[in-house]
This record gives sequence, C-alpha cells and structure tokens, in this order.
Amino acid sequence: MKTSKFALSITLVSLITILAGCSNIEIRTAIEIDAPRESVYAVLADLKSYSEWNPYHRKVEGKFEAGAPLTVDVLRPDGKQVEVPPHMLRIVENEEITWGGGLHGIFYGEHSFLLESNSSGKTLLKHNESFSGIAIRFADLPPDVIAEGYHLMNVALKDLIEKARSD
Repeated sequence: MKTSKFALSITLVSLITILAGCSNIEIRTAIEIDAPRESVYAVLADLKSYSEWNPYHRKVEGKFEAGAPLTVDVLRPDGKQVEVPPHMLRIVENEEITWGGGLHGIFYGEHSFLLESNSSGKTLLKHNESFSGIAIRFADLPPDVIAEGYHLMNVALKDLIEKARSD
C-alpha cells in the first residue's frame, strides 16, 4: 500500500512538473517613441485616460499603487471582449508598470510596460506578457491576437505622445 501511494505521488509530481514546464505563453512587443520616458510613463500611469486613446485596454480601473486590485476591460482585435482582475505588481517610476496575478503553477500572468531611454532622447517601450501554469493550455489566449492588440495599443500610444509633442 505504501509503495502504491509513493508511486502515485511520484507520478502526480512528475505529471504536474511536465505540464507546468510546457505551459508558457510569452508575448513580446516593442516600439520606439520620440519622447523622453517620463512623458511615456505619465500617459501609461494615467489609468483613467486609457479609454480615451487605448484600442486594446479599453478601461483600466483601480488605484495606481503596488498591491492594488484592478479591473481591466480588453477589446481584442478579433472582437472578443474580456474583463480581467489583476493586481498592480510593480511600479518603478519612469521605468516599469507591471500588473498581473493568479496562482503560480496553475494560471499566472504578468503584463508589463518597460521603458528604456536611448542616446537620442527617445524611449523604447517594451510591452510584454507572460502566462504560465497548467491551465494556460485551456485558456483562450491566442498569442497572435494578443500581440496584434499590443501592437495597436503601442501605435496609439506613440501617436498620442508624438502628436502632443508636435502641437
């Protein structure tokens, strides 16, 4: 009996490890914006304004502080509307805004905006998402559709900021 329980335990641990290792989705996008990163950060940090310019994250509600719960309404390029309930995970002024959550190993996601200055005074925005866990394979998370949505958002952000600088 002890051997059976031990064998079952080893089998379950092995299965979970195998499934967890195979269940990752990484989405990486980037865009260069002709503005200092402080200007880009200011727009991204103004969660209430997302509905005015953002074609992907149509609404983001919640406090802009680490640990705060958020409600994010997404309109994917394929027309599907999704509401997600992340928490603000990390805020590093003028460098990073990251939200996400879930249960590590089961379903976990992190959405990040990383800002880097270059020598010409422009900002490289790295707009990324990482999903992991055994339940990821059952979620409706088409990487190509999500990447397209991030691209649309990146371009809208670039246009908004560069237009404001030229006015």
